[in-house]
Amino acid sequence: MKGLILSGGKGTRLYPLTYTRAKQLIPVANEPVLFRVIRAIRDAGIHDIGIVVGDTAAEIREAVGDGSRWGVGITYIPQSAPAGLAHAVKESLPFIGDDRFVMFLGDNVIQGGISSLIRQFADSHWNSQIVLTAVNDPRQYGVAELNGDGSIKRLIEKPKEPPSNLALVGIYMFDRHIREAVHAIKPSFRNELEITDAIQWLVDQGHAVHPYIHKGWWIDTGKPGDMLNANDHVLEEVSPRIEGAVDAASKVDFRVTVERGAVIENSVVRGPTIIGEDTVIRDSYIGPFTSIYHHCLIEFSEIEHSIVLENSKILDVPYRIADSIIGRNATITRSEIKPKAIKMNLGDYSQVGIL
Repeated sequence: MKGLILSGGKGTRLYPLTYTRAKQLIPVANEPVLFRVIRAIRDAGIHDIGIVVGDTAAEIREAVGDGSRWGVGITYIPQSAPAGLAHAVKESLPFIGDDRFVMFLGDNVIQGGISSLIRQFADSHWNSQIVLTAVNDPRQYGVAELNGDGSIKRLIEKPKEPPSNLALVGIYMFDRHIREAVHAIKPSFRNELEITDAIQWLVDQGHAVHPYIHKGWWIDTGKPGDMLNANDHVLEEVSPRIEGAVDAASKVDFRVTVERGAVIENSVVRGPTIIGEDTVIRDSYIGPFTSIYHHCLIEFSEIEHSIVLENSKILDVPYRIADSIIGRNATITRSEIKPKAIKMNLGDYSQVGIL
C-alpha cells in the first residue's frame, strides 16, 4: 500500500498563526501534526508516501525533507487548485497508480494510530474503508447514513439536516476503483470535487465500502480551541522523560517532559507538560497541559493550558496566562512606561481576553 497525506490547505481558521506557517506544521506536544501523521502511516507498515501540497509547499518541503528521518520515501504532489479532496486524489493518480492506498488529512490527530485499520483493509476484499466517529455537530462534516445491517446507505457533505451524527474522520482507504470515481463525479455547489461524492459513487456502483466506527478521540486541528484540545490528549499519551537540567529549587512532577538542553530554575512545573529543547524556565510556574516549544524563555511568569511556539519570551507578566496559543518569536512582557496601561500590537484575526 501507499500513503497519501493532504497538506494543501491555507488554515484560515487558525489565523493569525497560519499567515506565516503551514497549519500542518503547528506542533501538538512539541511535534508538528504532519509529523505525527507521517509516523502513523509509517507505523502501519507503509513507506511510500505522497504529500499533496499547495501554497505552503516550500515550507512543508523544508520541514519534512525526503522522509529519511522516519525511514520513508516522500513524493511531493502539487495541487493545481484547492478544489476538494477528490480533486487532490485525481491529481495524485500518477503517484498512486493501481495500488491500494490510505489517505490521511495532514491536520488530523487520532487516538491509537491506524495500524489496525490498515491491516484490516489489507486483509479484506473491500474496495474502500472509511473511518467514522460520532460528533456533536455533524453539520460541519461529511456525514454517513447507515443501513440497518451497518452498511453505508448514503454520504452527504455538510448537511443542514444531518441524517446521523456519524462524521467522516479524514482517514480513507481505497483501491484502484477510486480512479473511476474521481473522474465520474461533478463539482459540488462549492465548486469542489467532494470525496463524499466519490465514495457515494463507489457505493452506487456496488463496490464494497466498509464503514469503521472509531470509538476513541479524534480531532481536526483546524481551530485554536481544537489545537489546545489535541494538545491535551497527546500530552496524556507522552511518556515523560527528563533530558534537560532541573535545579534543586524547582518542583517538577512525574508527568513532565524536559527535552534536551532545557533548563528549569527555581520554578514549579506540573504535568502533563512538555518543555522543549534549549528552553529556559526561571522563577516561574508552568501548569498542566502546557507545551513550550524550543528556544523559549519564561521568567517571573505563570502559564497553563497553553501552547507556546519557538523562540518566544514571556517575561515578568503579572497575570497567569491560560488557554492561549502564542506564536513564533513573540514577546510578552510588562511595560514600566507610564501611564500604566495595556499596550499591544496585534495581527489580523487576533483574539485577546482581558480580565
